[in-house]
This record gives sequence, structure tokens and C-alpha cells, in this order.
Amino acid sequence: MNQNKVNHNIPFELFEKWFNEAKNNSQIIEPSAMCLATSTLDNKPSARMVLLKKFDDRGFCFYTNLTSRKGHELRQNLNVALCFYWGILGRQVRVEGEIEPVSVLEADEYFASRRRESKIGAWASKQSQKMENWQEFENRIKEITEQFENQEIARPVFWSGFRVKPRAIEFWEEGDFRIHHRHLYEKTIEGWIINEIYP
Repeated sequence: MNQNKVNHNIPFELFEKWFNEAKNNSQIIEPSAMCLATSTLDNKPSARMVLLKKFDDRGFCFYTNLTSRKGHELRQNLNVALCFYWGILGRQVRVEGEIEPVSVLEADEYFASRRRESKIGAWASKQSQKMENWQEFENRIKEITEQFENQEIARPVFWSGFRVKPRAIEFWEEGDFRIHHRHLYEKTIEGWIINEIYP
């Protein structure tokens, strides 16, 4: 099997190229959407769509309520997986790695960039918890809106972000007759190693 060591930036440069092409395609409604898979300590997995907010050669960042189901699972098990799928382009990117919290500065800067309504929603939502009815949530939104009237809305302590530090990134391209092209980048102490793998 063909195997080569590559520069540490190579998989991220390729991801940036594919991501930009997805963003520039008007048929893709949300190019930053990614499936985040987490697991409990007793190996019960769960998955949901989240949005990629930042990436560089350190990893892929997303934000969430820390008291949510995924927040609890991320504290129990640092190992996660991501999957991007841009069907119109016939491309998929799979990421496996370990999470780390983003810095306080990163979290504050991103929260500050959000629309005011989104900030209020972050404060009002008891994410993943059961509620009596939708009116309960509407009431909380009203209370938070009044609480922060005529003032800046700071980031709540229960809301922050995580960075997925990849140990493997797979780039998948659709081929005719299900003869797809797959390139797997695996991180080692010496750098990234790339292999072509069977579809």
C-alpha cells in the first residue's frame, strides 16, 4: 500500500480547499454543518448536527451549552468523531480525535460576534433538559430579554466551545459505480501519514 509522510499542514490545506468550494456552491445551504458523534463512558453513542465555527492546524471548533447532553458526554469521554458531507460535490470528510476546551478569549470573542437574539437564546435555553411546554421557554426568553435590556450580553459561564484535535482525517470522493476514492491521513509523532484505502 502506498504510504507517505506529509507536511503537518497538508490535511488542513486540503480541508480548507474543499470547505471553500462548498461555501462557494449556492446549492449547499449550510456548508459548515457537521455531524458530531460522542459517547458515554459505558459506550452509548449519540450524534447530532452542529456548526463548524473555526478551524486551523490545531483542529475544528464548535460551541455549545456545557450542561447539554453532548456537554456531559464530552466531559465523560474526550474521544469524538466529526463528519462533513457535501452531497452535491460528491465529497465527505471524516475526522476522529480528542476534544479540548477552547480558550476563554476564543469563547468570549465568538460569543460577542453572535446576534443579540442568539445570545439571549443561549442564556434562556436549558439545553437538552425536559420542559413543561413551549411557553416555558418563551417566558424564559422574555425574562432574559428584559434582564439585559439596554446592556451588552456577556457570555454565560455554562456556554463555551471545544476544539477537536484530529488523529485521523479521511477525505472521500464519490466515484461511478460506488468505486469511491478515499485518502486517510493519520497523525504520528513524526507527522501525518497518508494512505489510499479501498472504497
